[in-house]
Amino acid sequence: MNMHTELPMGDWKARDFPEEAADLDAPVLSVVIPVYNEEEVLAALFARLYPALDALHVRYEVIFIDDGSRDRSTSILAAQFERRPEVTRVILLNGNFGQHRAILAGFAHCRGERVMTLDADLQNPPEEIPRLLAAMDEGHDCVGTVRRQRQDKAWRRWASRAMNRMRHGLTGIVMTDHGSMMRAYSRRVVGLINQCNEMSTFIPALAYQFAESPAEVEIAHEARFAGESKYSLYRLIRLNFDLVTGFSVMPLQAFSMLGIVVSLLSGALFVLLVARRLFIGPEEGGLFTLFALLFLLVGLALFGIGLLGEYIGRIYQEVRSRPRYVISAILERKP
Repeated sequence: MNMHTELPMGDWKARDFPEEAADLDAPVLSVVIPVYNEEEVLAALFARLYPALDALHVRYEVIFIDDGSRDRSTSILAAQFERRPEVTRVILLNGNFGQHRAILAGFAHCRGERVMTLDADLQNPPEEIPRLLAAMDEGHDCVGTVRRQRQDKAWRRWASRAMNRMRHGLTGIVMTDHGSMMRAYSRRVVGLINQCNEMSTFIPALAYQFAESPAEVEIAHEARFAGESKYSLYRLIRLNFDLVTGFSVMPLQAFSMLGIVVSLLSGALFVLLVARRLFIGPEEGGLFTLFALLFLLVGLALFGIGLLGEYIGRIYQEVRSRPRYVISAILERKP
């Protein structure tokens, strides 16, 4: 005989989970891990991740997203799926779409009430997962992390601090350490992120905007287990451009104000030079001063064109309406 018990509406609305999360067999925790050319790290990741999750004594799933790896990462992930098919799912993307789009692919297919993102390089230890879950138990729906005693190179730490300050000033988004991808989100926040169709976005900042009660916890940080970081200086700069231009128009407004100030000063200088020529006579030896002024104005103009190009480029990407990622296969065991 089938029994059906109706949950109190108040409790159900407070949890605010989608219909598929109401399934008694659905996982409580989904761990989303993007992978790109990490064949040297994956074995060590498996050896630490699964015991850490097993120790939680909750239903969980691990979703690996292979972002077009060119090494043996795909075959290693497939072999791990064969070993632990009941808790492992592998999404294979048809090309390299970037870390954040890979995570979005994982968000679109995860089933857990709580969703956690984690890098595959073991710089964020899987053993720190209980810290984030404890913060969610306190009622927080978006839990960020602050890396304690970072093991990165010095220039990466300096650049990260500088970008944190600039991002806070431009967007008002408060994140102590926006470079740490070990984060936890409620199902409601992930559902709102899935509704966004932006081609380029920064997931932690997007989640912060949707969160009702964000929080941060300190976690340990380790040196990369093997291999090299996939974020070169150029990709870090591009990522921060996406962060700033995707969440604020303040750079355009600031440059507009700068343009007004420079125009006023240039007009005042022109009047001064004309008056000087009329009342004092032509000036000798001022050629290099004028060149310096010209180069300054040209530099400002080029900077403004580049800034406009960033925003126009985002518009160009959006109006084409191309898919953010293409999935070639999903390795999973159907319920």
